[in-house]
Amino acid sequence: MIQAITREDIKGDRPEANTLRSALVALPKDAPEAIVNNNFIVTPFFDALGFSLEERVPEFGTGKGHQKVDYALRHNTDENIFLNTQASPHVLVELKGRDIDLTYNSTSYKATVKQIKKYLLAPNCKSVQWGIITNSKHIQLFRKHGKTIYPATPCLDIKPDNIDELTDRIRKRIKNTPKALTIAVYNNKGGVGKTTTVINLAAVLTRHKKKVLIIDFDPNQQDLTNSLGIQAGKTSLYECLKDKKNSINLKNAIVPYTKKFKSKNNVITFSFDVLPVDLQLANIPEDKLKTELSTHSLRKKLETLKNDYDYILIDASPNWRFYSISAVYASDVVLIPTKHNNICSLENAAVTIKKYIPEIQKTRQEKTQGLEWGATALPIFFNGEKITDAARIKATNAIKKIIQQVKKESGLDLSPYLESKTGIKIFELPSNAYIGYAAFEKIPAAYKNKIAYSYYAELAKEYFLQ
Repeated sequence: MIQAITREDIKGDRPEANTLRSALVALPKDAPEAIVNNNFIVTPFFDALGFSLEERVPEFGTGKGHQKVDYALRHNTDENIFLNTQASPHVLVELKGRDIDLTYNSTSYKATVKQIKKYLLAPNCKSVQWGIITNSKHIQLFRKHGKTIYPATPCLDIKPDNIDELTDRIRKRIKNTPKALTIAVYNNKGGVGKTTTVINLAAVLTRHKKKVLIIDFDPNQQDLTNSLGIQAGKTSLYECLKDKKNSINLKNAIVPYTKKFKSKNNVITFSFDVLPVDLQLANIPEDKLKTELSTHSLRKKLETLKNDYDYILIDASPNWRFYSISAVYASDVVLIPTKHNNICSLENAAVTIKKYIPEIQKTRQEKTQGLEWGATALPIFFNGEKITDAARIKATNAIKKIIQQVKKESGLDLSPYLESKTGIKIFELPSNAYIGYAAFEKIPAAYKNKIAYSYYAELAKEYFLQ
């Protein structure tokens, strides 16, 4: 909560030089929130982020009860002064004093993260795409895409010798907000419905007017490419990935998938784009592949498409080798399908969250000098099986044992990923005979069957659509 203070309340005068470094150095060691706000945030931090006085709203009402976030920010347009209209905020900032510990994973840090996430999903904040938490000792940037919120940076230490660079890089991230959310659909266990999930999520998202690209990055099985009856074009994905001079446009490897359906007196067209797998990728030995490509190659190429799509979905292979590592490295978030009646799928989901994804995060952070967080796991869901009450109890008990075992072994709490937000019920995508049968028609079930559509629409709303 931002509090108005007088000059007499401040221990020490404001720094004469209006710079980030001098303002930071002049702050008392345990300065409370009001002093951090008046001496550092208002000026010069917001100035350095590029937001003028008329582009800031303090104590912004989130629309959820009486909840207010410390600041909302948005650049003005010719006829829309944000301070006056307070419409369509772009960034939320939750501020704490230096006397509040925002060290990563501290109790106060967890509470503040929970707080900013709550604000980001509030009714008046649907337009918001970024969240910032800071106490002038630490700072972290969060990205919001629809309903999905994930860390964009680690929780970074603020020091006099890095404050200018940190602020500038955060400013650039906010200024160049990518349009797309990149999602890897992955489980180390096969047969959990990854490909079916990718195809039908794409179908549902297009029916919600979203532009979608799906990628078959499982060359050994090629299920996505085959399920849609897609043929690779003249330019292959392999050629694009191998091209280090950027002389080959990745768009040339994209194949549109379009279906038309009659509806009373008109024709409805649904369409999404596909990056199909090609025989070159399928046939090249992995040892040779590693000499030509890196696990960073896919992410680097996809950067050129980030503003062309709302969603990029990657069908990852069911192992932890080159293709699956590349898919997760390229993603913002990882969606993990499981089967309630398959303990291996649940155990492998836990391994993915506690081991594989942190490996990717570490690599991404090293690659970006600590300025990118890396892929974030979304909570698991039960995919496409009929679940009785007795079976649900067995699955819940198995999950509790996994959570307890991991916490005992490593101290890591998997409950946010293996339990629902209420701790009672994991999202369940019910079974439907038509979903499996649709593969024979080479058409997503969500395009042809109302029940299938409703199931995957609920999945999309659970994780992505606000």
